[in-house]
Amino acid sequence: MIDLYFWPTPNGHKISLFLEEGNFPYTFVPIDIERGDQFDARFLAISPNNRIPAIVDHDPPGGGDPVSVFESGAILLYLAEKTGRFLPAVPARRLAALQWTFWQVGGLGPMAGQAHHFRHYAAEPIPYAIDRYTREVSRLYGVLDRQLAYREYVADEYSIADMASYPWVYRHAKQGQELERFPHLARWYAAIGQRPSTLRAYSKGEALTAP
Repeated sequence: MIDLYFWPTPNGHKISLFLEEGNFPYTFVPIDIERGDQFDARFLAISPNNRIPAIVDHDPPGGGDPVSVFESGAILLYLAEKTGRFLPAVPARRLAALQWTFWQVGGLGPMAGQAHHFRHYAAEPIPYAIDRYTREVSRLYGVLDRQLAYREYVADEYSIADMASYPWVYRHAKQGQELERFPHLARWYAAIGQRPSTLRAYSKGEALTAP
């Protein structure tokens, strides 16, 4: 059983997508980041950076005591290696999936997050920051669009690389992006959005914040 310390953010949904896609047993442990739950000492013991998501695996490989994992990219890799799912076995495809997962963790996520922040949450508009991050996200969308021009999924087969990027593209409007400019990315985005596992993951996430 996996305990998923979660709030419905892009990084949180990376992990719920994985768990729903594989029909793996898990329980939500809501961490309301608007209320400040992420700074609770009990959560700090699991996630030293005070950020969601994090997991506690009560059945780790090899047995033994429960294992906690923090940082979304590390969690995806841990779960993929534990289950043997969503990370290709063919070395070249495995490498591609890992490269694109880390591309998202190091590039698309941070840049999209900054664009979202400066466009919607900064105390006052800062045109330079808005322009800088919106342009960089557009460039990164272009990179992903080109990768998807001749393949169905980011690393040919559905993998953690897709699960890492989809939740950030899900918020494209908040980042000032129009998917019509990126036809291959738009096709991929629509296809993943129609997967039953995606619909379940987002429905369950939204239920946590329902009044």
